[in-house]
Amino acid sequence: MNRIRAAGVVLTIGGVAGYLAGLATPYPGRAFSVTAVMVGVTLAAIGTDGGGEVAT
Repeated sequence: MNRIRAAGVVLTIGGVAGYLAGLATPYPGRAFSVTAVMVGVTLAAIGTDGGGEVAT
């Protein structure tokens, strides 16, 4: 697992946890948990191993 995919997974898990906490107790800034989920899913999707291609 590379760094981009790992960051995506961490953001997704953190965003879901923040969302669930926001359902239980409203807190300021809870909308950012949805943003964290969206960014996390995007990073996890694009964070592939490169398929053997060499980055220049």
